Amino acid sequence: MQRDADFHRLPLNVFEMCPSGSIDEVVMEKTTEGVVVPVQFPWNDVGSWTALWEVFPKDAQGNVAVGDVHLQDTSGSYIHSTGRLVAALGVNDHVLVETADAVLLAPRERIQEVKEVVERLREIGRQEVERHRIVYRPWGSYEELSLGFRFQVKHIVVKPGASLSLQVHYHRAEHWVVVQGTARITRGEETFLLTENQSTYIPLGVEHRLENPGIIPLEIIEIQNGSYLGEDDIVRLEDNYGRTKRNTS
Repeated sequence: MQRDADFHRLPLNVFEMCPSGSIDEVVMEKTTEGVVVPVQFPWNDVGSWTALWEVFPKDAQGNVAVGDVHLQDTSGSYIHSTGRLVAALGVNDHVLVETADAVLLAPRERIQEVKEVVERLREIGRQEVERHRIVYRPWGSYEELSLGFRFQVKHIVVKPGASLSLQVHYHRAEHWVVVQGTARITRGEETFLLTENQSTYIPLGVEHRLENPGIIPLEIIEIQNGSYLGEDDIVRLEDNYGRTKRNTS
């Protein structure tokens, strides 16, 4: 097991051996050491969007609105925005959830069927099932802001004291612009610091590394350009987190 800040990370091969199932079925129904204590209290495991609608305070029309939401002639609904303005007109007894990855709209009474939607999306190969706009890594996270023909823009956040692997790409070049914090850049034989509003260029095929030597999160905008922009165009030469030389973890 590897300690990463406030996380304990199991090795991938160990994690893959764990059965896929609920704790009730996999653990509680099989243990001989469990203890049951009778109690009486209200219970809701908040296991669905409808459950959130049940436990949150509601307006006079029975709506729960979270985030940047405008409601008009709407009742009995759960409307949740994580970013953009969401306007609901004439919506009754529905769940509407907006995230950076997708938008979900369904009658409140059928919201549990979202599992079937996810399985269908997996069958047809939609990447949203496996990947999110914001991707977390041991060193921090990145968010895909824009993707087009031969270019991609990312927002990268590196935790204080953390670093990406020393790596090289064979199909893309990168431009880095520091938005917040201080970056220590390794580029070929060079090592130098960049601060806010400064930038650098990583040519295709050049070894490079991004580090945060500071005490606040480092944020950069990365602009990629090249014939292939997949995450598997990463060849790691050194890595602090035990990851393989070429993968997407």
